[in-house]
Amino acid sequence: MSHPRRISTLAAALLAALVSVTALTSGAAQAQTIEYVALGDSYASGVGTRDYIDDSSCRRSDAAYPSLLADAIGADLTFAACSGAKTGDVLGKQLDGLSSSTDLVTITVGGNDTGWTGVVQKCAYPYPWTCTKEIDAAEAFVRDRLPAKLHEVYDAIEAAAPNADVIVLGYPLLFNGEECNAITRISPGEQAALNDAADLLGDVIGTVAAGHGFAYADVRAAFDDHAVCDDTEWINGISYPVAESYHPNKSGQKDGYLAVLNEFV
Repeated sequence: MSHPRRISTLAAALLAALVSVTALTSGAAQAQTIEYVALGDSYASGVGTRDYIDDSSCRRSDAAYPSLLADAIGADLTFAACSGAKTGDVLGKQLDGLSSSTDLVTITVGGNDTGWTGVVQKCAYPYPWTCTKEIDAAEAFVRDRLPAKLHEVYDAIEAAAPNADVIVLGYPLLFNGEECNAITRISPGEQAALNDAADLLGDVIGTVAAGHGFAYADVRAAFDDHAVCDDTEWINGISYPVAESYHPNKSGQKDGYLAVLNEFV
């Protein structure tokens, strides 16, 4: 003989358990959403990709590594990186998106502090102009003044996002020693000196990042054989508009920066 009351009670209990499990599963899924904030300069915002989200001067791109990474890991992205940013700019409004709930922070910054754009422009002037003094000045800045500026930025990130994993990304070497851009005349010797300065910058950024326990995504090796004048360029040579020059193109962002980031996330 069946017992309708007992069956009804059992069904109700099973239904309640199912609802409870569904709610827990839903809550866990929501809790697993990655809160990601991308900070930094034009190398992080995506200058060079020629494809921008809006017309603002920050020139943020869906083809930049923060957008690509957010799509790959399903993260909720706060895209604060901005073209032209220096360490002081990061310490300003870029930190507004950080909080104790931030899970991941990436940052590329420091190049603009050295006046790098002006140095490369001076090297591009025709003979008899040279850029030795400018390169020497940039290297002195990197050695003597940049570490303190980076420490200040990294301290601020730690304070604003104490629970976040932080990945610091560096810069690629731009040149391979060849002259292929008729408009610019950066000699092989100047290219080597510029690469040496970029190496110094990368080493300093990596050392300071390590001092804070941050991961350092060094992209220099990833860009080997993909510099300006290589058969497959991941970095734009002299371009129009000029702002696109000497920045990673879409391949550089995806196959260079994102590929290296994938080793850390």
